[in-house]
Amino acid sequence: MSYSTTSARPVMGLSDLYRAVWRWHFYAGLLVLPFMITLSITGAMYVFRDEIDDWYHADLKRVQVQESQRLAPSALVASALDAVPGSAVKYTGPADAGASSEITVSTAGGRMAVYVNPYNGLVLGAMPDRSTLMWTVRTLHSFKYFGTSARYIIEIAAGWSILLVATGIYLWWPRGQKGGVLSVRCKPQWRVFWRDLHAVTGIFVGFFIVFLAFTGMPWSGVWGAKVNEWANGNNDGYPDGVRVNVPMSGQKLDGIAKTAWSLEQAQIPESTGSGVAITLDDAVAKLDALGLHRGYTVSLPQKPEGVFSGSIYPDDLSQQRVVHLDQYSGEALLDMSYADYGPMGKALEWGINTHMGQTFGLLNQIILLAACAGIVLLAVSAGVMWWKRRPSGSLGVPPLPQDRRVFRGLLVLLAIGGVIFPLVGASLSVMLALDMAYIRLRRGGRALST
Repeated sequence: MSYSTTSARPVMGLSDLYRAVWRWHFYAGLLVLPFMITLSITGAMYVFRDEIDDWYHADLKRVQVQESQRLAPSALVASALDAVPGSAVKYTGPADAGASSEITVSTAGGRMAVYVNPYNGLVLGAMPDRSTLMWTVRTLHSFKYFGTSARYIIEIAAGWSILLVATGIYLWWPRGQKGGVLSVRCKPQWRVFWRDLHAVTGIFVGFFIVFLAFTGMPWSGVWGAKVNEWANGNNDGYPDGVRVNVPMSGQKLDGIAKTAWSLEQAQIPESTGSGVAITLDDAVAKLDALGLHRGYTVSLPQKPEGVFSGSIYPDDLSQQRVVHLDQYSGEALLDMSYADYGPMGKALEWGINTHMGQTFGLLNQIILLAACAGIVLLAVSAGVMWWKRRPSGSLGVPPLPQDRRVFRGLLVLLAIGGVIFPLVGASLSVMLALDMAYIRLRRGGRALST
């Protein structure tokens, strides 16, 4: 993608269109590139979350493999409660032979994650729930670290990044020139070097920017929330057994355990039996018999009508699964896997899974790491290029088109953006108003000077 100027074109309309596109490419970059750098760095780290967390928190998450039988889940929960008094709310079994078990305990000071050696019941340590290094990176990446309202920035940044790619492709288009299309000319001290580096990098990473923007939208504040609500409202799109003859509580799955995005609004069934409840060991034995992938989490019932909820979201989408067990009979009230999702849920989950570097294993992680590095290089080269081009004492906004009718296309863009992505449309309207005000201010300044 390029901010470069070109020689005067024989058709004035084309020249005006180029100016308008260049101007809005500049604005898009000004708004989005700082966020893209942050998202790229945190995103590149998060695709290697398991590897990094297992290394950084090895004293809590990793144990020496032993030949002895692992202790029963109830014994591990008892050890955790001896170390951290409170009420156990979740049990997560080891994902492999060298992993620890994690018990989430609700205390007066908040939830704590207690890590226990599954072979001997030794408590390895405890920390606030969801406070590992990669959970911190995740909250930074999603902007949750700065509050719920900051998630709206994701939607705006995603929409503007798509605009950035679209306008960048137009500016990159060869139009007869030989250099700066797929090759870099000159040396770093020359602006044309940074222009070419920016253009060549942009044309290769543009696809990934658009893909990551669209697949990241589900986490946005307005669009993502509305799509999630629409996809999951009243459990629409779920198998008949989810909606029929299964008493539903008002509690949502996202409130008790980490879950797939498309299931965040799914309601949890209620236990209908009475009498003596089954134990955690019974529930785990039942879930093992049902074939849940190793490392699944079991949310413990916290009230008489509560259920045991087993859930697992491994890299393999086909192994995603949620099972709710009646706490008295142990019968499965709901058993849902990826195969049971509706078409929209499957598409969204595939996009999110790939966005997080899981779908294609290590190859997926390496490709996203390279894409994130390319996006950072794109932002840096844009900054250097702008610095070398800008007039002294000026922001260096690209020139206005002589024929203002080209701005009609922007109004169409505003309408489309406003319908599909409300926050993006609103931000485009604000930028258009600011641009018009900037133009009038410049004109007024020149008039006064004369």
